[in-house]
Amino acid sequence: MAGNPDPSATTAFTEADAGAGSGADSGLTGAVAGAAVAGVAELSPVQRLAALQATVVAALAAVPLAGLSDVDSVAVLTVVEGLGRSVDAARVAVAAEVGGRAAWIAPGHSQPALPAALGCRDGLEVIVRATRISVREAKRRSRLGGFVSARIGVGVSLAPFYPAVAAALTGGDLGVEAAEVIVAGLEKISARVAPDDLHTAERALVACATGAVTEETRGLPGEGLAFGTDILRGIVLQWQARLDPDGTAPTEPVLEGRSTFGFGTLKDGLYPLRGGVTPELRGIMNVLFDTYLSARAAPAFPTPAEQARIDGGALVPGAEAADAAAGSFGGAGDDRTGGEKRADIVHAVFERAARDPGTPTLGGAAPTVLVHVNAADLQAGTGVGWIDGVQAPISLTSVTQRLCAGGSQTVLFGPNQEVLRLGLKERFFSRAQRRAIAARDGGCIIPGCTSPPHWAELHHVIPWWAGGLTDIDNGVMLCWFHHHYIDRDGWKIR
Repeated sequence: MAGNPDPSATTAFTEADAGAGSGADSGLTGAVAGAAVAGVAELSPVQRLAALQATVVAALAAVPLAGLSDVDSVAVLTVVEGLGRSVDAARVAVAAEVGGRAAWIAPGHSQPALPAALGCRDGLEVIVRATRISVREAKRRSRLGGFVSARIGVGVSLAPFYPAVAAALTGGDLGVEAAEVIVAGLEKISARVAPDDLHTAERALVACATGAVTEETRGLPGEGLAFGTDILRGIVLQWQARLDPDGTAPTEPVLEGRSTFGFGTLKDGLYPLRGGVTPELRGIMNVLFDTYLSARAAPAFPTPAEQARIDGGALVPGAEAADAAAGSFGGAGDDRTGGEKRADIVHAVFERAARDPGTPTLGGAAPTVLVHVNAADLQAGTGVGWIDGVQAPISLTSVTQRLCAGGSQTVLFGPNQEVLRLGLKERFFSRAQRRAIAARDGGCIIPGCTSPPHWAELHHVIPWWAGGLTDIDNGVMLCWFHHHYIDRDGWKIR
């Protein structure tokens, strides 16, 4: 609010709000009824819209959704969506109109009259108050409206910047979401593309989104099909590359600078990932996932023979049959999603990088995850462990896995947390032992798992807490996934 508006301004806003149909249905209905009683033949635009709203509300309420057949329920869904597209188009148009009026300064005045009359700072606040939508949504509608609404020139009305989008949007054939995808995509290249080429792409994209057949799409695969917004985004990228093939290279340094990766605040036991990657890095990640993530439930790694077929183009990574070996983790017992499997692969990638001799040292030593656990809790099998620099605890299952694979070191604290004694590092397989076990096992020993040695961890067959020795005869190779669940899923190693 810009100061305290006078009562007349407040009253003016309230009446305008009621006339727009925002939360004042009873007032509008009363206006319609009053007009009918008075015998007025012609209703105002506001009254006609209010009457139409009442008709639509009544029609929707009369639809017995639960009693419809499957076919009819889908038909109703389609009709209602079409109705929504028309309403959304009107929302965009009216928001753009009100925003334009609120920005206009009359001759002899120093500021726009409309916001001041309603006690608002600007047109955006007028829209927000009249519609009770968020500032973000108001900006979204106004921005799109600026591209698809007619423009006012010097004494003449000009066509919208994107006339094909505007026509399809107004006709109810194109949704706001698809319109935004098209406009945003074409705006990125509009300064470097000839207007005729830009409008050719616009017409083709509108046809792809609505299923219309135009000169641009006639005879092409998918002619006459209406594609969803997700597919439409990909088609927009193809048009960008076609019309502006040199436009990507100059932006790569900028995108590289904007690439980022980090962690959000702990929520429900997980740290959400924040950031974005360049198309190049996304491609590298996709190849990595496709190579190591097969149709089996557990992450699978190509055998040398499979890798040779992949290199020769005879085998598509991830497309192999899902008939995992009997007794392997590739059966129906693994209900992890694709995202969970990818997370396991990322886990293995970072474990491998930490063990790589070429990885820089940290404080004079290889990157080492320090896990702290109370000795009494560990002996009792209860409690949790803690990792340096991480707020959330980890389970004792993860603690014992770390101890099994990486060893431990006992620290005795005094009553004031002073270190009284630092024990020797124990239960850690040496590099020589690892090489020997890798030569013997050739990778993860679980049937059906193809994880190679450099992706695997070393596991004590007889647990260290049961007196198992850290030597070659008591060590086997397991990938991270199988190592984590080896005890839970009942595997016995002899």
